[in-house]
Amino acid sequence: MTIDLYCVMGNPVQHSRSPWIHSRFAELTGQCLQYGKRLVPLNGFANALHAFIDDGGKGCSVTVPFKFDAAKLATHCSERAKLAQASNTLHIKDGQIFADNTDGVGLVNDIQRNAGLALQGREVLVIGAGGAASGVLAPLLQAGPAKLTVANRTLSKAANLVARHAELALHNKSELRASDLQGLTGNFDIVINASASSVSGAGVPVAASTLKPGALAYDMMYGDAAQGFLTWAHEHGAVGRDGLGMLVEQAAQAFQIWRGVLPPAQQVLAELRALMR
Repeated sequence: MTIDLYCVMGNPVQHSRSPWIHSRFAELTGQCLQYGKRLVPLNGFANALHAFIDDGGKGCSVTVPFKFDAAKLATHCSERAKLAQASNTLHIKDGQIFADNTDGVGLVNDIQRNAGLALQGREVLVIGAGGAASGVLAPLLQAGPAKLTVANRTLSKAANLVARHAELALHNKSELRASDLQGLTGNFDIVINASASSVSGAGVPVAASTLKPGALAYDMMYGDAAQGFLTWAHEHGAVGRDGLGMLVEQAAQAFQIWRGVLPPAQQVLAELRALMR
């Protein structure tokens, strides 16, 4: 029997929990597949992807720094991948490469279902305007926040991202604006760190004044990388949450795209948190 091949591609990738997650999904849903890791040279994503396809690969998860490359290489893109101009999920079928982006749905599901906090009517801050922020902005807007601010070190990058989503924000009756980090004002119910600050070990890029009392401070990273941001949140009266739930939830969406069945994300998240204690 042929076993379908899947993998996660990135650089770095050795820390990835995706193989464990997808293997567990397969066990729980009775799917027969093999899911591994592929470390990709920083300038070699296209070659690595085509080599994987030549090996019989059926789909891959794409992590930093290749999400923009993945969208550009696809023969077909979902609407949310087009809007993000970035893809974290590639599905290979009949010689075609289909790109999607499940990051935003994963984030929204983790905040609303797992953390139990509705986004409707909230004031939300997204820190960063790179691939991570691009992938989550549309689903965040579709959840109906009253205001959403994208703050980035370079204002023009945040402004471009906001402009691309302006129509969607209008449709969902959300106020959407861009800011640079230095000029950022106001405080927020939910602060989401989509910047590279946690990966690089840099300090939190915004002031504690951005946090409303009891705000949710969410770092898209997980494990040791997120610890500095979570400690900062706790020290300033916020509720800290790492991105492990987002990782599992977005993986569940990718698994459904590949296999046609939605796995039990909440069960697998609970198991993974217990494993990582």
